Amino acid sequence: MTIDLFSNTILEQRKKQILIQKITFIDLFAGIGGIRLGFEKAGGVCVFSSEWDKEAARTYFANFGEYPKGDITKILSSEIPSFDILLAGFPCQPFSIIGDKEGFKHETQGTLFFEIERILKDKNPKAFMLENVRNLTAHNQGHTFKVIILHLQSLGYFVYSKVLNALDFGLPQKRERIIICGFKEKVNFDFPLPIHDKKTLKDILESNVDKKYYVKDSIKQSRQKRMKKNIAKPYITHENVGGSITPHHYSCALRAGASANYLLVNNERRLTEKEMLRLQGFPEDYKIIGSYTQCKHQVGNSVPVPLIEAVAREMLKALCEMQIQNSFKEKGC
Repeated sequence: MTIDLFSNTILEQRKKQILIQKITFIDLFAGIGGIRLGFEKAGGVCVFSSEWDKEAARTYFANFGEYPKGDITKILSSEIPSFDILLAGFPCQPFSIIGDKEGFKHETQGTLFFEIERILKDKNPKAFMLENVRNLTAHNQGHTFKVIILHLQSLGYFVYSKVLNALDFGLPQKRERIIICGFKEKVNFDFPLPIHDKKTLKDILESNVDKKYYVKDSIKQSRQKRMKKNIAKPYITHENVGGSITPHHYSCALRAGASANYLLVNNERRLTEKEMLRLQGFPEDYKIIGSYTQCKHQVGNSVPVPLIEAVAREMLKALCEMQIQNSFKEKGC
């Protein structure tokens, strides 16, 4: 029997599977839950989370009603329930370059990626999705990225990777991230295509902004004087390493550790907490616990939710098709 995955019958079966059997995931290096939000919007169910930063964990609790477990290096795999997909926006630490004496299997020891590798090996989930900065692909002349991919493949996963930009998924923020997806079985998977429905700065900027967000006249004048070109408002500027100021009708990437004046709206004021959340595609009712500095840190460390949701939908679709294929094989079709 030949199976047409796009026939009406199969599509109906897929819909029923999504409704009846939810795909579960764990949220590692969870931050404030941006990756979780994307996968929940696509229909997934979170069964475990881990985040060592206490302030981020407080924000996570305020929005999801649960405190994530702490330091993943101190959590045994046996303490983690069974799940379908491992999710992790993991920190990028330098990988040691170890010679033949130690062997290839030790190359990730001492890095946080090793914790992901450990859990994948012990729990053997159907799939994973990892997120990191674009520069991970170039770190150490590409060696770091090569080690990551080879180690994931050595665990028996079919691995896909692509750099995606938040600008292509409805947000006025240029934020490029490497997305790495893996599946235990060969599946029909493609990364999502850019969407046409996009928000503009006008859509995310607040009106009647409190005066506390406005910078001193001296800062405004300095930025204005160094601005390389003039464009219509609203715009956002950032200062590059050479001191040049360039305006764009979108935001450059939010950064957790950037200076207070890293991004300025019309060279006049800082972004509000609500605007930072909107630039990452968080829901309007999402709550940040703590100070402005904490908000900048937490949102800057997070992910573009619509981008993650788009990837999640493709992953869940691929897993559902795989499950349908397997069910036919079991029935001898």
